[in-house]
Amino acid sequence: MPEKFIIVLDQGSSSSRALAFDQDGNVRCKAQRKVEPAYPAPGRAEYDAEKLYASQADSLAEALAKLPADAEVAALGIAAQRSTLVLWDKHTGRPLAPALSWQDGRALDLLGKVQLSNTRIHDLTGLYKTPYYSASKLAWALENYPEVKAAAAEGRLLAAPVATYVIWRLSGGKIFAADPSQAQRTLLFNLRRLKWEPKLLSAFGVDAALLPEIKPSIGRLGCIEAGGRRIPVTAMLGDQQSAMLGLGLETPNAAALNYGTGAFLLVNTGRKPLKIRGLLNSFGWQEGRGKKKICYFTESTVNSAGTALEWLRQKFGLFEEICEVDGMCRRSKNRLYCLPAIGGLGAPYWDFSTFTTFTGFSPHSDKYDVVRGVTEGIAYMVGDAFDLVRKKGIKIEELKVSGGLSRIDWLLQFQADITGARLVALEESEATAMGAALAAARGLGLSPRWQAKTSNRVFTPAIGEEERQNLIKGWRIFVRDMRRASRGLRRLGVLPHA
Repeated sequence: MPEKFIIVLDQGSSSSRALAFDQDGNVRCKAQRKVEPAYPAPGRAEYDAEKLYASQADSLAEALAKLPADAEVAALGIAAQRSTLVLWDKHTGRPLAPALSWQDGRALDLLGKVQLSNTRIHDLTGLYKTPYYSASKLAWALENYPEVKAAAAEGRLLAAPVATYVIWRLSGGKIFAADPSQAQRTLLFNLRRLKWEPKLLSAFGVDAALLPEIKPSIGRLGCIEAGGRRIPVTAMLGDQQSAMLGLGLETPNAAALNYGTGAFLLVNTGRKPLKIRGLLNSFGWQEGRGKKKICYFTESTVNSAGTALEWLRQKFGLFEEICEVDGMCRRSKNRLYCLPAIGGLGAPYWDFSTFTTFTGFSPHSDKYDVVRGVTEGIAYMVGDAFDLVRKKGIKIEELKVSGGLSRIDWLLQFQADITGARLVALEESEATAMGAALAAARGLGLSPRWQAKTSNRVFTPAIGEEERQNLIKGWRIFVRDMRRASRGLRRLGVLPHA
């Protein structure tokens, strides 16, 4: 009897992967292609949209080729970066512009023209009015890319998150859909009504005809053709939502921290969003039709985590591999504060004007202190959001931790120190793929009990409350003063790269 497999597409900011899960939830084979955003000017980050799609299609083809010849592929699920925008011609499938990355801030000035207040936008979408999300990118593209503007005028333009574009291409244009977790990140989606919001469409000058149909995260979306197989698509989720599902955090107050290109703290709030000033209300997932099968999360987004360390590697050559970071932190003798603001400050500040900044240098400072400062800066940013959640009365005793940076013990220990929480790391960083596999299986009507395995790497606070509070007070002073200084320097125009 042929073995059955579920294929997962994991399309992230730095790679496109395809993984084959067997009926016991084991990864039997996988393929990966690296993707790299370009940074053509300060504040801009983009992908070649065609190459982005090809990286995912090629990894899928390779994974399918590795399966036994008689294997049955029962379903496919996709988890993807959420706020990167693709614009293409619906007749040819050809991208009409670069895919504007979630890190792209080119539309910051345009946001000032949007009449809806930040409070109103948060009420409608659960998000804030920042260039991080797709609506302002789309409005900017309609003004600045002639091909995009012409296609919109001629009714040829389609605009959607990466997951939608990948599935549209793989299905030959037959599936044009986004689930609520992806749609929300456009900043055009009503979080409670689960529909495109007319007030937002009007405010950003976007025609709803450009946008995909809203479908449940878990359920049958249609079929694709790949590797000579017809494969049902039964799940589509944002990468962070998929990770939560893979970690088994499906009950209220369950919390997880995912360190990747950015760092994301998510807390399950059940069937209703919980408003915390400075944090996001994120849609979790919808399983089939109906509002009884949905969940929400409070989410904190640190825009620059892996990005900040990669910056140290690429631009300054401080190390060759991320695996060296832990050892470098341990060799540091002098603490530096670093505000990692590449791509702007996310939660709870939502500030795209502050520079990446260090303080505390002395004649004794060295490269180890710089690496440690950036690593601890990531933890401080997460800690700021964690503190807001705790002040809201949500008790989080344990955080399950995943993502590529979760292998850095120094980061996890300092995160435990600065939050006072217990951190439990995964045995392997496959929570996102596991969640997509679970969702795809559920979309077939199955109820597997797979779950990403935790490891024996547990981190508990190693400092006292007085030391913790002093570190946090110092951090808050540093952030306050650096934000003020950045605003002043920008007004003067003395930093021409800004």
